[in-house]
Amino acid sequence: MSEINLSPASEDYLEAMLLLSDDQDKVRSVDIADHLNVSKASVSKAIGILKQAGFINHDYYGLIHLTPEGKIRAREIMQRHTMLKRFLTEVLHIDEETAEREACKMEHAISEETKEKWLQYLARVL
Repeated sequence: MSEINLSPASEDYLEAMLLLSDDQDKVRSVDIADHLNVSKASVSKAIGILKQAGFINHDYYGLIHLTPEGKIRAREIMQRHTMLKRFLTEVLHIDEETAEREACKMEHAISEETKEKWLQYLARVL
């Protein structure tokens, strides 16, 4: 996939955009701000970064559209998050709230190789 390095915050914005997007991969910036509990100015800054990276399209004061590459990248992030949360809750028996919070932090540090091996492990044990 894309070799563009994003900060953990940018990855969180991209993941939120996928979670909140409609069937045409469109989302409003105000919904992102509400979901992540951040200011509209923070969303605006993230939009600029993600647009420059080619992950979204955004018309001035318009809806945000995930590009095909943006959708793929967001799904990769979400897959890491889901995998980690599942491991924390189902293997280590961590409570849901803690697992959610910690998976969100950990998802940014997992390499593609580690993710693939971890998914294989989960497939074997669960």
